[in-house]
Amino acid sequence: MFEWYKKVVFENYANFEGRARRSEYWWFVLMNFIISIIINVIGFFTKLPILGTAYSLAVFIPSIAVAIRRMHDIDKSGWYLLIPVYNIVLLATEGNYGENEYGSDPKNNIDSINEIGQE
Repeated sequence: MFEWYKKVVFENYANFEGRARRSEYWWFVLMNFIISIIINVIGFFTKLPILGTAYSLAVFIPSIAVAIRRMHDIDKSGWYLLIPVYNIVLLATEGNYGENEYGSDPKNNIDSINEIGQE
């Protein structure tokens, strides 16, 4: 689980190309949620609420990048993220089988952790 998060945040910080599987996206969201809660609790008890804000700013671009790659997996443009309720449905939709205009199918790869964010 942490390896997925590390791969998305640190190694593909601003990679808007390629495709992201549902598991890549949702593991990132889960880890981001857990880390946000921990940082905000620490910030509350240390009276440093800026910690939560700093973390949010640090993961802002990776969040957008992985969401755009998720849209690419279902053969949609990243601009679909601007449609409020509809994008939740799209983010949960299974990706297209085979290659599409955004790259090869990440599900076909046996060792998918090494292929995150690559075309």
